[in-house]
Amino acid sequence: MKLRVNDINVHVHIWNEQADQTIVMLHGFTGSVSTWGKIADLLPKTYRIIAIDLIGHGLTDAPEDVSNYWMEEQITLLHETFKQLNLSTYTLLGYSMGGRVALSYAATYPSQIEQLILESASPGLKTEHERQARRLSDDELANKIMQNGVQSFVEKWENISLFESQKKLPKEVQAEIRQERLAQCEIGLANSLRGMGTGSQQSLWTKLVEIDIPVTLITGTLDQKFCNIAQEMKKLLLNAKHVVVHEVGHAIHVENPTTFATIVKDVINK
Repeated sequence: MKLRVNDINVHVHIWNEQADQTIVMLHGFTGSVSTWGKIADLLPKTYRIIAIDLIGHGLTDAPEDVSNYWMEEQITLLHETFKQLNLSTYTLLGYSMGGRVALSYAATYPSQIEQLILESASPGLKTEHERQARRLSDDELANKIMQNGVQSFVEKWENISLFESQKKLPKEVQAEIRQERLAQCEIGLANSLRGMGTGSQQSLWTKLVEIDIPVTLITGTLDQKFCNIAQEMKKLLLNAKHVVVHEVGHAIHVENPTTFATIVKDVINK
């Protein structure tokens, strides 16, 4: 379904609408609500699962004005979306870019979040020097997306080292991932990089000590960069645990959905 929120059409998909416990799921860059389909099938029907297409992705609007994509604007858009959905308490789960959004949201509006689950996510970059370098890199990539189109971008994106482990997946799963990426639009991806990339967003490293809700950090052993980030985050968060899944990379929910769903279920049941 689509909700009209702050003049943006936001696409929301809900599984098990009448269930009591609620999990809100936020996809990563080039993703959409469809990335959570297998996880929704593996979780108990007693969970209401709400997946949201972030701005510029899936079936949610992709405005031309980059200011709509700033992290602060995405947080406001989510907050108003949650109000329209009449959410009171819920578990918030985010993957990669969606994990940064989920963490940013939790730092701003923690009161209704029961649990925070972050899959291969970071609090951003620590220094302005790092952020400036990343902004330049993201802007260059955004320009290439606009000039050469989504297909050209996807052919390069799916071959970066971050997704090397996905080449071991069954061909039909790889095809599903590729189709999800190809379904995006140029302006949505480009503006997401410019507006809420890791170079553009505010660093949350200093905010971690203020977050007291339970946080579960999930990473794969083949993604050492994000394993290290999760270990650093765990030291700063007041109530966190780090779960490492073997023989998978960045997208645990895609590479080993059964284990990922079990982790989510265990977190919520505790």
